[in-house]
Amino acid sequence: MNYRPPIVSLAIPAEKIDGHTVTFRPVRDGIDSEVSGVIQVVERSNGFNVNASYIVGQNPPQSHVYWFDQSEIDAIARSFMKEKRRILIVDDDRESTHLVKILLEKAGDYLVLEENAAAKAHQSARNFRPDVILLDIMMPEKDGAEVAAQIEADPELRSTPIIFLTALVTMPEAKTGLRIEGHRSLAKPIDIPELINRIEESLPRAP
Repeated sequence: MNYRPPIVSLAIPAEKIDGHTVTFRPVRDGIDSEVSGVIQVVERSNGFNVNASYIVGQNPPQSHVYWFDQSEIDAIARSFMKEKRRILIVDDDRESTHLVKILLEKAGDYLVLEENAAAKAHQSARNFRPDVILLDIMMPEKDGAEVAAQIEADPELRSTPIIFLTALVTMPEAKTGLRIEGHRSLAKPIDIPELINRIEESLPRAP
């Protein structure tokens, strides 16, 4: 009996996923580890067949085709629909901001912009339109409180959540939910899982 690929419906246009690389687990093939493959969408009269080819083994490598069922393709569609949250980090320490950017983008669905000049922070925020601003307090030129006041005075930015990053508070103090000038705070050195928690707490909740 020939295998019939599952007929699925798509929550997004086929061209949004066709030809894109996706990471998945081909569990029905008996493989419970992540593999990567390129999505192929085949249109049928009553829906779509969606597959991805992937390679297993090394000696010799073997190519397999995996057909996604409805629950799997729904999860893939959700991942493609999900927009990355935009995070602006303002800190004069270039190495620190770059490390935080790398770790945040690796850990979650974030797009991070670094700004190392406090004087340019307000304009960067206007251009980037972040979902959350991470703001160092102790900086030359302007301190974090001045930058926060500028942002709060801007009608287009005043609702943007700000999280202060500072060595002025201890980690236990920050963990108690200590707020500085009404904003969430996080102690330095930055703990990335804790930072992600603060970011997610700050983001508006879906209705």
